[in-house]
Amino acid sequence: MTIIAGFSWSRHGLAPLQLAAQIAHSTGESVVATAIVERPWPPKGDPIEDEYLRYVTAEAERSLVRAVEQLPADLDISVVVHQSTSVPKGLIEVTTTHDASLVVVGSSSAGLMGRVALGSVTEWLVHTAAIPVAIAPRGYPQTLDRVTRLTAAYGGDADIEGLVPAIATLGQQWSTALRIASFTVRPVWMSGGALESSAESLVVAQWSRRMQEEAARQLELVREHIHVGDVDVVVGSGHDWREAVEDITWEPGDVLVLGSGAAGQASRVFLGSAASKILRHSPVPTMIVPRHQLPIPQPAGAAAGHGGGGEL
Repeated sequence: MTIIAGFSWSRHGLAPLQLAAQIAHSTGESVVATAIVERPWPPKGDPIEDEYLRYVTAEAERSLVRAVEQLPADLDISVVVHQSTSVPKGLIEVTTTHDASLVVVGSSSAGLMGRVALGSVTEWLVHTAAIPVAIAPRGYPQTLDRVTRLTAAYGGDADIEGLVPAIATLGQQWSTALRIASFTVRPVWMSGGALESSAESLVVAQWSRRMQEEAARQLELVREHIHVGDVDVVVGSGHDWREAVEDITWEPGDVLVLGSGAAGQASRVFLGSAASKILRHSPVPTMIVPRHQLPIPQPAGAAAGHGGGGEL
């Protein structure tokens, strides 16, 4: 299989190429470094416009080749410059042509350095792609050769589509450690004195215990199908989503995995509301997995939710 790494030739950001190389070292897959050149549709047949497109395409290829030369030499990397009516549409076209298993993109240049931020391209992809989408934080450096740990953002009932089985399967394929994390945000009324701190702590503790118990049950179901080693289960809590995400430790080599929300089509990536908030505060690369790729169904009677975390 193939990993498509989207490269913005006009901004020369290496973050998605760095992340794609890191994932490829874990999976053994080849990488197709891709730059998309936008062209009008339908074509006007204007010689001046055609000449401009040839010039832009050549510039994009030169920029892409220079960027690829900075990646590890032991990877199987090819270069593709593709013309399309839009960047996200072009990336989807390339993933289809190459039967890709994953598309990797960078964060918006307007986002905070070191954080994941959706721009127009990534926003479109995370709501339309039929394969997993990995997003590199802005300015992401490849500090390790491989992905060393996958963290599933588990939301209890919202995991009806099978995020825990998905991360277990990925962990086996990528030879990584696994962790399950739940995130909770305490509402304003808890912080405003309406609830004593001891009672607030009790509510948080009860919710955390329930999430850990549900995650443990999910793991037992998964272990009936595939071998899964030790898995850390942690809970991040805070007065907002940033605090909750930062409440657990993150290390170089971590990748956060989010499941597609129940509101989206089964064959597409779609972020639920909680997952979107978690993604915006992620300090590590984040991957969203479509529901049709979440492999093991839940027991009958599981309730639906919106994915990733919760507000008490």
